[in-house]
Amino acid sequence: MLRVLDLTLVRGGEEVLNFRQHLRTFLARNQRRALLRLSSMKSVRKALTIAGSDSGAGAGIQADLKTFAALGVYGASVITAVTAQNTVGVTKIVELSADMVAAQIDAVIEDIGAHAVKTGMLANSAIIETVAGKIREHGLKNFVVDPVMVAKSGDLLLRKDAIDALRSCLIPLATVVNPNIPEAETLTGMRITGPKQIRESARAILDMGAKSVVIKGGHRKGPAVDLFYDGKKLRELRAPRIRTRHTHGTGCTFSAAIAAYLAKGEDIEKAVVLAKRFITAAIRRGFAVGAGHSPVHHFYRFWSK
Repeated sequence: MLRVLDLTLVRGGEEVLNFRQHLRTFLARNQRRALLRLSSMKSVRKALTIAGSDSGAGAGIQADLKTFAALGVYGASVITAVTAQNTVGVTKIVELSADMVAAQIDAVIEDIGAHAVKTGMLANSAIIETVAGKIREHGLKNFVVDPVMVAKSGDLLLRKDAIDALRSCLIPLATVVNPNIPEAETLTGMRITGPKQIRESARAILDMGAKSVVIKGGHRKGPAVDLFYDGKKLRELRAPRIRTRHTHGTGCTFSAAIAAYLAKGEDIEKAVVLAKRFITAAIRRGFAVGAGHSPVHHFYRFWSK
């Protein structure tokens, strides 16, 4: 306990201020303020993204944090790799060490916490195994796995020898796995040519241990139809296909939106449905940035045209 000495400030022989009383009032006032701040912090919903950095800010960590902010969730980040990237392509990649990835996760969770977590580019098996270990160690819930393998430009973002680690270490921990069709083919070893194969691949991914899966239909022709499956319910999520080049970061944004809605307390299916609406509108409202595939518009609700 802090012991405050009786101290009186005197000016011109006249007592002006009793220091002890003033200090007690000051401490009480600031204690109330601290409690109010703590209460406010507890009410803020928080999400963590574990992914690569995109210097062009259309995908990766940058797209995830924009999505969290747009949906009213505080976003924290763990960087797995740094890419020199723009709307045209990826020119250089530097992978961070697994130890550095682990240290970032610990730093965020031990102080800030997370109501939901999503992964994107994980680069290699060592990082995948480290992330899986930290998810278990910290008991993290609402875990969304976006199995990023290839950039929009076609550049490889995951080493081929890391696919097994993705299947065996990470997917069994996932609340939602949301691959596109090429990623679903790689994970399952199936050739997907139509709706029947999409359903079969969804079941195969669920058999790996995930609670639910959303297979994105962006690589198919016709309407943009995603398939949601949780072991009991198969649901098609339909949206008109939008003719645009503003599609950089669609997968990152979709998975980040799922995580954001889970962080806000939505159940899995509702989170996926709301995220689908968000990404569809973000694609529709996209605008040109750079000479290649421009990013989606994360802040379409807030920016005026």
